[in-house]
Amino acid sequence: MPETVNEIVWKQFGASLDMMENTLKACPEDIWSGKSEFWYIAYHTLFYTDYYLSKDPSDFMPPEPYTLSEFDPEGIMPDRIYSKEELIHYLHFIKDKCRNRLLTDDLNDSESRFIDSRKNFATIEIMIYNIRHVHHHVGQLNIWLRQHANLPSRWVPQSLTELK
Repeated sequence: MPETVNEIVWKQFGASLDMMENTLKACPEDIWSGKSEFWYIAYHTLFYTDYYLSKDPSDFMPPEPYTLSEFDPEGIMPDRIYSKEELIHYLHFIKDKCRNRLLTDDLNDSESRFIDSRKNFATIEIMIYNIRHVHHHVGQLNIWLRQHANLPSRWVPQSLTELK
């Protein structure tokens, strides 16, 4: 049976999120909260992944304990360093959100759009954009792991978790 567009997108989006999880788990504590701000890049990535998965971005609110600080035009940082466990938990929340979107939305529907003050993308385009955003920062985090701990995370070719 041929795969649907949604199943194909899930295999790659899920793989991106799996790679993010591998990267978070591989990070030693001294790098996590050190000068590199590894934790913050990880948080930024997850925050915007969550945001871009929203059906209506005007109603977006991240789960607690996270806030909308990422939207602050002054670039104000969160009020504390989020732990590795907290961000892995957030990542699992996002995986579930992504799977639910792909199980309920038809990515072939060109009328379905993600619209905010900067973007007006078809749903399939925001999904691809989101995958690219995750990969950009996973690459950045992996450079830190290679340079400072010689611990690159494992490549994931496609999600092993089925969409269904």
